[in-house]
Amino acid sequence: MNDAAPIDATLLARAEAFALPHYAEAHRAYHDAEHVRAVLHALESRRVLTPVLTLAVWGHDLIYDPRKHDNEQQSAGVFDGWLAEQGAPADLRAEIHALILATRHAAPAATRAEALLIDADLSILGATAEAFAAYDAAIRREYRHVPGLLYRMGRKKILRGFLEREQIFTTPEFAGLEAQARVNLAGAIAKL
Repeated sequence: MNDAAPIDATLLARAEAFALPHYAEAHRAYHDAEHVRAVLHALESRRVLTPVLTLAVWGHDLIYDPRKHDNEQQSAGVFDGWLAEQGAPADLRAEIHALILATRHAAPAATRAEALLIDADLSILGATAEAFAAYDAAIRREYRHVPGLLYRMGRKKILRGFLEREQIFTTPEFAGLEAQARVNLAGAIAKL
């Protein structure tokens, strides 16, 4: 992680203030400020939260439209524009942009910071059965526009994609969530 350039608490507070209205949009049932705070807590409780990761977490779901497939790209662009307005250096902006794009969960992490962010973003998969069920229900609410059969088919494909990975969590800090995540995912697939 590149924390060479100092990031002061003021920038972190401004990032939160900038991001919060996005996370308060009415159509969000899971991808909201509570999710952001849970990801921050997942990193902080494992003592791996850095200022760079904090910024990336605030930016990672800034734009969220369940009807679109480029939310992370849009989020990265909007947050990068905001960082540019704040005078953030180009190397920091590039690192945060890459971190946000890593949350597409489409490719293995290229850096340790990306791996930590991906694992923290997915940590809900390894939560208690009750917390996972609440997450699963919230995702359904976000996709209420999708007819039941199509939703079940798409959701099974996504959940199976995680379950079929050799490892869901790739960092030692999150490895303890693996077994519960597999139980949660298998259970959710069976219910679909």
